[in-house]
Amino acid sequence: MSKPVVLITGASQGIGAAIAKVFAKEVRGVRLALVARNEKNLTTVARACAKLGATAEIFGCDVSDEASVAAMTAAVTKRFGPVDVLVNNAGVFAMAPFAETAVAEFDRIVAANLRSAFLVTRAFLPEMLKRKSGDVFFMSSIAGLGAYPNSTAYCAAKFGVTGMAKVLRAETRDHGVRVCCVHPGATWSPSWSASGVKPERIMPAADVARAFLDVYRLSRNTVVEEIVLRPQRGDL
Repeated sequence: MSKPVVLITGASQGIGAAIAKVFAKEVRGVRLALVARNEKNLTTVARACAKLGATAEIFGCDVSDEASVAAMTAAVTKRFGPVDVLVNNAGVFAMAPFAETAVAEFDRIVAANLRSAFLVTRAFLPEMLKRKSGDVFFMSSIAGLGAYPNSTAYCAAKFGVTGMAKVLRAETRDHGVRVCCVHPGATWSPSWSASGVKPERIMPAADVARAFLDVYRLSRNTVVEEIVLRPQRGDL
């Protein structure tokens, strides 16, 4: 695809930033719509992507808020036109036992991980269906495949993401849109710095990002419906 438009939510750090950089480096002429709330960090990522040869623009947005997503959608469409690749990467993680999980915290985590993916996909999907072409990635987790103690809200949200991806795949399989749900295990990010876990036990974000690119590069005759990525030891 010539000069594809790739929109990445949660692009200000971690896996989202790594996805932006690998597409910038490997896909000639790629146009990146980088979306997150932290516009300062987004600017840093956009500059790095520009140095790698991409056209990169930032779009500040709370992807869990319907009005904010609508404004972002209009801005992206005005700047770039239709989106070819949508990466629903935005999310947050927090731990607490079931009985100690506050309702507001449950709602916050579900909104950031699940509601956001629904809102953003709903915004850009109609144009993909109209053109009978597009790629939609959902960032789930191994927590969206199996239960983990002290992760009620996060597991509920990621199981929801997994289910939503399956529904969208079933609905779009005959309409030229590829849907892939990615389930990473522990991936290095700033949040792991105080964990005491050695970095070599955790996957680098660049490896996870590479998987998105490799899936995208397959011929349009092939779709990777789900992919599971784990650290080599498999215990995180």
